[in-house]
Amino acid sequence: MEPMTAYVSAGRSGTYVAEVTSLDTAISLGSGDVPVLATPRVVAWLEAAAVAALEGLPPEMTTVGIHIAVDHTAPTLVGAEVRAEAEVTAADGPRIEFAVRAYERDQIVAGGTHTRIMVDRRRFMARARLEPEN
Repeated sequence: MEPMTAYVSAGRSGTYVAEVTSLDTAISLGSGDVPVLATPRVVAWLEAAAVAALEGLPPEMTTVGIHIAVDHTAPTLVGAEVRAEAEVTAADGPRIEFAVRAYERDQIVAGGTHTRIMVDRRRFMARARLEPEN
């Protein structure tokens, strides 16, 4: 198998776009009592953008998130469109670092860093006891 860094290099980017619905609010997700985009949802969208940046990996490989640090700095109302973006800033062995940002139009509503690890899908699932390794 090729070294994992052969598949990913700095500069790769991905985007995830979603419209905020009532199911995405702090009230709905239990992370607050206001009807605006919840931090847990924006974090999930930022991770989705990172996953999109890694499209095209061999089918035996996948990535799992191991760390995310996000500042959610502006409220976003139901009905607004949010664009989450992730850019690979470093790839060292199986570790992949991202800069992540979420926007409503041109305003940054959240930003930070995210780390994913590239893993062998079968071994990872076996470790999780979801399928046998062989």
